Amino acid sequence: MANLARFDPFNLTRMDPFESMVRDFMPTTVRSMLRPMTEPTIAIEVQEMDNAYLVAAELPGVKKEDIDISITGNQVTLNAECKQEKMAAEAREWCSERWYGKVSRTIQLPLEIEEQNADAHYADGVLHLTLPKKASSMAKKLEIH
Repeated sequence: MANLARFDPFNLTRMDPFESMVRDFMPTTVRSMLRPMTEPTIAIEVQEMDNAYLVAAELPGVKKEDIDISITGNQVTLNAECKQEKMAAEAREWCSERWYGKVSRTIQLPLEIEEQNADAHYADGVLHLTLPKKASSMAKKLEIH
């Protein structure tokens, strides 16, 4: 069965014979260096409960010791560093698409966080935070007498 691809008139690189020649003759490592690099970001998911925020942050390839979490008022800052592993002495790099280095992300939440009761655990490349809301910053319902 033939492979079908949707035609995109704005992406003409498939029809460019020079592009295919470069792809065939240029080593993968050189092509990866020429490819525009996007700055890595920490993908997050934030859920709100009545008394806490639940945050899940993706940090694949980062060791637990290389993660730093700081809480100031209603801001949570995540800092992480992914260190490059040493290659074997006789090995040559053929392809490298992973990112290495430091990355940071600050999340601003609607209410202040109670730092003393905040909890974090890290498993399978995902950091899970439980951030209880500070009681003094939660809305208080006023009864009418």
